[in-house]
Amino acid sequence: MKKVLVVLCLVVVLLAGVFYSQSGKATDVQVNLGESVKFSDEELTNAAKAVKKKVRGFKSIELEELWYTEEESDRVVEDYLKYGKGSTNGIKEENVIVLVSNLKTDAKGGDGSFEPDFLYTDWNWILIRDDSSGKWRVDDWGY
Repeated sequence: MKKVLVVLCLVVVLLAGVFYSQSGKATDVQVNLGESVKFSDEELTNAAKAVKKKVRGFKSIELEELWYTEEESDRVVEDYLKYGKGSTNGIKEENVIVLVSNLKTDAKGGDGSFEPDFLYTDWNWILIRDDSSGKWRVDDWGY
Protein backbone atom coordinates (compact mmCIF):
# COMPACT_ATOMS: atom_id res chain seq x y z
CA MET A 1 0.00 0.00 0.00
CA LYS A 2 2.84 2.37 0.88
CA LYS A 3 4.59 1.60 -2.42
CA VAL A 4 1.46 2.43 -4.37
CA LEU A 5 1.10 5.71 -2.53
CA VAL A 6 4.76 6.63 -3.13
CA VAL A 7 4.48 5.81 -6.84
CA LEU A 8 1.27 7.80 -7.11
CA CYS A 9 2.89 10.80 -5.44
CA LEU A 10 5.87 10.60 -7.82
CA VAL A 11 3.54 10.53 -10.82
CA VAL A 12 1.70 13.60 -9.55
CA VAL A 13 4.97 15.48 -8.98
CA LEU A 14 6.23 14.58 -12.47
CA LEU A 15 2.99 15.66 -14.13
CA ALA A 16 3.02 18.93 -12.22
CA GLY A 17 6.61 19.54 -13.37
CA VAL A 18 5.69 18.92 -17.00
CA PHE A 19 2.68 21.22 -16.78
CA TYR A 20 4.65 23.99 -15.06
CA SER A 21 7.47 23.86 -17.60
CA GLN A 22 4.99 24.43 -20.44
CA SER A 23 3.22 27.34 -18.78
CA GLY A 24 3.96 30.88 -19.82
CA LYS A 25 6.85 32.55 -18.05
CA ALA A 26 6.61 36.00 -16.52
CA THR A 27 9.24 35.89 -13.81
CA ASP A 28 12.25 37.76 -15.22
CA VAL A 29 10.39 40.59 -16.95
CA GLN A 30 11.86 44.02 -17.54
CA VAL A 31 9.05 46.36 -16.39
CA ASN A 32 8.90 50.10 -17.07
CA LEU A 33 5.61 51.61 -16.00
CA GLY A 34 6.49 55.23 -16.71
CA GLU A 35 4.52 58.22 -15.50
CA SER A 36 0.77 58.67 -15.48
CA VAL A 37 -1.63 61.46 -14.63
CA LYS A 38 -4.57 59.02 -14.86
CA PHE A 39 -3.36 56.12 -12.73
CA SER A 40 -1.44 55.81 -9.47
CA ASP A 41 1.75 53.77 -9.15
CA GLU A 42 -0.27 51.12 -7.32
CA GLU A 43 -2.84 50.93 -10.14
CA LEU A 44 -0.05 50.56 -12.72
CA THR A 45 1.67 47.87 -10.64
CA ASN A 46 -1.59 45.95 -10.24
CA ALA A 47 -2.20 46.11 -14.00
CA ALA A 48 1.30 44.70 -14.62
CA LYS A 49 0.60 41.88 -12.14
CA ALA A 50 -2.63 41.03 -13.99
CA VAL A 51 -0.74 40.78 -17.30
CA LYS A 52 1.92 38.53 -15.76
CA LYS A 53 -0.78 36.28 -14.34
CA LYS A 54 -2.48 36.05 -17.74
CA VAL A 55 0.80 35.17 -19.48
CA ARG A 56 1.37 32.27 -17.08
CA GLY A 57 -1.86 30.79 -18.45
CA PHE A 58 -0.45 30.53 -21.98
CA LYS A 59 1.78 27.64 -23.00
CA SER A 60 5.31 28.13 -24.30
CA ILE A 61 5.41 31.94 -24.02
CA GLU A 62 7.90 34.13 -22.22
CA LEU A 63 7.14 37.74 -21.37
CA GLU A 64 10.39 39.68 -21.82
CA GLU A 65 9.43 43.35 -21.45
CA LEU A 66 6.33 45.13 -20.22
CA TRP A 67 5.74 48.88 -20.24
CA TYR A 68 3.18 51.65 -19.98
CA THR A 69 3.14 55.01 -21.70
CA GLU A 70 0.09 57.18 -21.36
CA GLU A 71 0.18 58.28 -24.99
CA GLU A 72 0.28 54.72 -26.32
CA SER A 73 -2.38 53.58 -23.87
CA ASP A 74 -4.71 56.46 -24.73
CA ARG A 75 -4.46 55.71 -28.47
CA VAL A 76 -5.34 52.01 -28.04
CA VAL A 77 -8.04 52.72 -25.44
CA GLU A 78 -9.75 55.07 -27.89
CA ASP A 79 -9.88 52.34 -30.55
CA TYR A 80 -10.96 49.74 -27.99
CA LEU A 81 -13.88 51.94 -26.92
CA LYS A 82 -14.93 52.74 -30.52
CA TYR A 83 -14.32 49.47 -32.33
CA GLY A 84 -13.38 46.76 -29.82
CA LYS A 85 -15.10 45.07 -26.91
CA GLY A 86 -15.36 48.45 -25.19
CA SER A 87 -17.95 49.49 -27.76
CA THR A 88 -20.37 46.89 -26.38
CA ASN A 89 -19.45 46.17 -22.77
CA GLY A 90 -20.29 49.61 -21.32
CA ILE A 91 -16.87 50.10 -19.73
CA LYS A 92 -15.85 53.67 -18.92
CA GLU A 93 -12.60 55.12 -20.25
CA GLU A 94 -11.16 55.61 -16.76
CA ASN A 95 -11.47 51.86 -16.18
CA VAL A 96 -9.40 50.82 -19.20
CA ILE A 97 -5.61 50.73 -19.44
CA VAL A 98 -3.23 49.31 -22.02
CA LEU A 99 0.19 47.88 -21.27
CA VAL A 100 2.56 46.95 -24.09
CA SER A 101 5.03 44.09 -24.19
CA ASN A 102 7.58 42.08 -26.07
CA LEU A 103 7.10 38.35 -25.75
CA LYS A 104 8.60 35.33 -27.40
CA THR A 105 7.43 31.84 -28.08
CA ASP A 106 9.40 28.62 -28.02
CA ALA A 107 9.49 25.94 -30.71
CA LYS A 108 6.01 24.74 -29.73
CA GLY A 109 4.42 28.14 -30.30
CA GLY A 110 2.00 27.90 -27.43
CA ASP A 111 -1.50 26.57 -27.96
CA GLY A 112 -1.54 27.09 -31.72
CA SER A 113 -2.57 30.73 -31.65
CA PHE A 114 1.06 31.95 -31.67
CA GLU A 115 3.84 31.40 -34.20
CA PRO A 116 6.61 29.08 -32.97
CA ASP A 117 10.04 30.61 -32.30
CA PHE A 118 8.78 34.15 -32.77
CA LEU A 119 9.36 37.47 -31.04
CA TYR A 120 6.19 39.52 -30.75
CA THR A 121 7.01 43.21 -30.29
CA ASP A 122 4.64 45.97 -29.18
CA TRP A 123 2.01 43.42 -28.14
CA ASN A 124 -0.95 45.15 -26.43
CA TRP A 125 -2.66 43.99 -23.26
CA ILE A 126 -6.02 45.71 -22.70
CA LEU A 127 -7.11 45.61 -19.09
CA ILE A 128 -10.40 46.66 -17.59
CA ARG A 129 -11.90 46.95 -14.13
CA ASP A 130 -15.42 47.50 -12.85
CA ASP A 131 -14.62 50.77 -11.07
CA SER A 132 -11.68 52.72 -9.65
CA SER A 133 -11.37 50.34 -6.69
CA GLY A 134 -11.78 47.16 -8.77
CA LYS A 135 -9.12 44.66 -9.76
CA TRP A 136 -7.61 44.85 -13.24
CA ARG A 137 -8.32 41.92 -15.54
CA VAL A 138 -7.06 41.30 -19.05
CA ASP A 139 -9.95 41.72 -21.47
CA ASP A 140 -8.12 41.54 -24.80
CA TRP A 141 -4.63 41.30 -26.29
CA GLY A 142 -2.84 41.52 -29.61
CA TYR A 143 -1.77 44.15 -32.10
